[in-house]
Amino acid sequence: MRKSLAASLAIIMLLVMVISGCSTEVKAYTESAQMVNVGANQEFTIALGSNPTTGYSWQEEHDKANLEFVKKDYRADDKTGKQLVGSGGTEFFVFKALNAGQTRITFTYRRPWETPSPQDQQQVFTINIK
Repeated sequence: MRKSLAASLAIIMLLVMVISGCSTEVKAYTESAQMVNVGANQEFTIALGSNPTTGYSWQEEHDKANLEFVKKDYRADDKTGKQLVGSGGTEFFVFKALNAGQTRITFTYRRPWETPSPQDQQQVFTINIK
């Protein structure tokens, strides 16, 4: 259920951006089934539906030899800007590709203060760097 909620939130956020005329220079990848193809020294974004008001957020792990973490941003779907408890949004992770080859980024959706569990939702993105 969390996986479909996260995917739905990411799709809704992207649609809102398109409809409102917002654009980004970097394509946002939203599904771990998507292959991320990027050139060395290029940045790319991964967008995942999230609800940090409940304590859950995406925790990422990546190979620091091939990828540089640039920044993380959260945008609430709530247009009031109050970040109401229970309202979701999207977490955006920006990375920079460093060296040619293939690597992975693993995202785990959990409360950071809790011990990781096999029931935690994960998304793994494969990155091809040219």
